[in-house]
Amino acid sequence: MINNLSYADDMVLLSPSISALRKLLKICETFAASHGLVYNVKKSELLIFKSKGNTVVDVPPVTLNGVALKRVTEFKYLGHIVTDDMSDVRDIERERRALAVRCNTLARRFARCNREVKLTLFKAYCQTFYTCSLWVTYTHRAYSDLRVQYNNGFRVLMGLPRWCSASQMFAEAHTDDFYAIMRKRAASVMSRVRGSSNSILNTLAAKWENPFMKHWVYIHMNTQWPRSYMN
Repeated sequence: MINNLSYADDMVLLSPSISALRKLLKICETFAASHGLVYNVKKSELLIFKSKGNTVVDVPPVTLNGVALKRVTEFKYLGHIVTDDMSDVRDIERERRALAVRCNTLARRFARCNREVKLTLFKAYCQTFYTCSLWVTYTHRAYSDLRVQYNNGFRVLMGLPRWCSASQMFAEAHTDDFYAIMRKRAASVMSRVRGSSNSILNTLAAKWENPFMKHWVYIHMNTQWPRSYMN
C-alpha cells in the first residue's frame, strides 16, 4: 500500500475512505506535535477522485488541527496539476500557456540574433515540457494544441512562413520535433523508474498493466498520435 507521497515539505496523503484519511491526519498531527511542528491548514486541501458514473456530493468534514480542510476539484503538486477526474488536460494546457510565453519572449528579445543562437535558445527553453511523461489521460485536441504551439513557436522565432512543413523545418535545423521529444522524455523516465531502488517506483515498474507503463510503451509504437483515454 502507498498512502503518502512526500517531497521536501510537500506531502500528499492517499486514502480509500474518509475514516482512513482521518487516521492518517491524526498520525501527522501527533508526529508534528511531538517534534514542535505545525501544519499550515490554509495550504492544505482535500480532493476526492471521482469514480466512473459516481459523483460524491455529501462528504463528512475532514479536519487538520481542528480546522476543516477546503475541498477542491484540482490542486498543483510539485508544479503538476492534479484533477478530481484524473485528467491531464488541465496540466497540458498549463504547459501550452507556459510554452507560448517562453516562445514569444525569445522571439521578441532575440529577433536580431543569428540562427545558431536562436536554435540554442529554443532547445534550452522550449523543449522542456515539464512532467509530460506523466500525461496518460487526455484528449487529442489538448495534445494537438500543445504540438501546434510548439511548431508555431519555432516558426516565429526562426522567421519561417506560417504554413511551412513542420517535419521539414525541424529536419533542416537538426532539432527534435514534438513527437521525438515526447518519446525521449518517456524513455528517460521509464529507464529511471525501472532502474530506481525506490520501493514505490519498483511497484510501478513491476506492473506492466498500469497506465503509465502502457502509455510509455505505446508512445514508442506510434509516432503520430499517442493513445487517448478520453472521448
